[in-house]
Amino acid sequence: MIAYEQGQRKKGNPERLNPEPLNPGEIVPIMEDLSSHKTVLPFAAAIIRLLQGTVFDEDQKVWNELILYQQPIRDYFRRIGIDLYLDESGGFSYLTQGDGEDTDVKLPRLARRMPLTYEVTLLLTILRESLEDFDVKNTEASKCFITHQEIIEKIELLFREKADKVKLLARLESYINQVIHLGFLKEINTREIDADTRRYEIRRVIRAKINNAKLEEIKRKLETHGESV
Repeated sequence: MIAYEQGQRKKGNPERLNPEPLNPGEIVPIMEDLSSHKTVLPFAAAIIRLLQGTVFDEDQKVWNELILYQQPIRDYFRRIGIDLYLDESGGFSYLTQGDGEDTDVKLPRLARRMPLTYEVTLLLTILRESLEDFDVKNTEASKCFITHQEIIEKIELLFREKADKVKLLARLESYINQVIHLGFLKEINTREIDADTRRYEIRRVIRAKINNAKLEEIKRKLETHGESV
């Protein structure tokens, strides 16, 4: 059973102090400051962090800056063909880029699209479905947790061939670390010596980046891959 913490769903981090976004009248002077090459934007840190990857509400200083200046930040990125995805209740934000069909200028990709391995994709599917099950069963909880042993048990259910299962489990630590790097998992008790009792939070950003349609598409590809092996 996946563990969880009590708290109202979709309320975000109760310790987070979200400032009120600026109104349009306050945004104009900020954008006018862009004409001065000596001016450092007040939301520069948030822009840099977004370019580095997903921003979570636990990074309170940057998160508050992002909420406060979200409209000028959106305008800043929109000028270069990039959109800001912001989920206040989920406590995360990241940049998205369309296929370029809506612009006259062909723009390079913000980040290279790196194909994921079968094993990492399988792990992401397990985590995504675990979060889905958690949300159905727990109406009062906001954070979903899973242990290392629970991940192993879910993997074992998917493999008929013992050799394939042993091969995957032998490198499971590496695959989990890759998913942590992608921002979909957060290790909670990092000092735990026994690997099987390690506990992870399944980040809600996984639902935004892998929606239901994408999840079904991934599952079909995994089934095809499994049949060909």
